[in-house]
Amino acid sequence: MTYYFIIPGLGNSGPDHWQSYFEKSGENFIRINQKEWDEPASNDWIENIDNALSSYNLEEVVLIGHSLGCVAIANWAKKYQRIIKGALLVAPSDLEAPRYTFNTVGFDYMPDDKINFKTIVVTSSNDEWVTLERAKFFAENWGSEFINIGEAGHINAKTGFGNWPEGLEILKKLG
Repeated sequence: MTYYFIIPGLGNSGPDHWQSYFEKSGENFIRINQKEWDEPASNDWIENIDNALSSYNLEEVVLIGHSLGCVAIANWAKKYQRIIKGALLVAPSDLEAPRYTFNTVGFDYMPDDKINFKTIVVTSSNDEWVTLERAKFFAENWGSEFINIGEAGHINAKTGFGNWPEGLEILKKLG
């Protein structure tokens, strides 16, 4: 069995977000809740990811990140060097973009180290938080498969991604 751990981004993912839809799609989907969603600390988030996975066989674990959650996954992979089944990284926010001015601690730069497990980066051509070129750059550095789904904004509830069956199909590539 594969266990899917959902790592939302800044502010968490509300009830109409595709991550919430994924969470409701099966009992083996588990959201990793953070203590602080609006002014997050990177070390807290990645420690929380590691603690959540501690009682699972990592060969059966897939992480599902959105936005800042993707950065948390990349930072977790860099710090702990654990090998899991894979990770779906949807709409990674570019922390280095001038527009990204949120109050975060330790989320200061984009990790660019190769991730030592299978990853898929899904992005859109008109995401307000990451350009297509930067998303492609992250995917190349992380060693990720790269999927551009066209004009889909930040791939969230606001841009119509609540029930996202295509996302579940992409997820199947990871197990």
